[in-house]
Amino acid sequence: MTTPPRHAETPARTHEPGREAGVSSRDHRAVRLWLRLLACSTQIEQHIRTQLRTQFATTLPRFDYLAQLDRHPEGLRMKSLSSHLMVSGGNITGLTDQLVAEGWVERLPDPEDKRAMVVRMTAQGQARFHDMAGEHERWLIELFSGMGARDLAQLHELLGQLRMGMAAQADKPAK
Repeated sequence: MTTPPRHAETPARTHEPGREAGVSSRDHRAVRLWLRLLACSTQIEQHIRTQLRTQFATTLPRFDYLAQLDRHPEGLRMKSLSSHLMVSGGNITGLTDQLVAEGWVERLPDPEDKRAMVVRMTAQGQARFHDMAGEHERWLIELFSGMGARDLAQLHELLGQLRMGMAAQADKPAK
């Protein structure tokens, strides 16, 4: 009996569940799960990056920056913004300079510490951000539309349990 010739995988086959990074059933379940989570996260992030770039000519870091300011309408100190976004102060300064120049954010003296600056969105920035945020939510709803409401709720709950378990592990002394 002859073996059929191997053909290049079709796009449908390369996206089969369990095909992340050549994972096989012989790999430990934790490894398979980690790679599945990573693949999902990467795929979602790439979709969002592409949509932001093509529909709004902006980047994910700019969107995340504006999202933080939207959550804090009174504004944030640059150091707090850097901490919320988990990036360096230099990155925040560069983004702030760009967004100030475009009229989306403004720098104001901190009323509690005149040496510090507070950054907050302008009305123009709020309007543009809310346009993007509405589309961002729509893209996510679309990406998750293949799952039912119960499955989404269960996945959310399970990922919450995973985070709690990982936080407990992080609190243990290193071996």
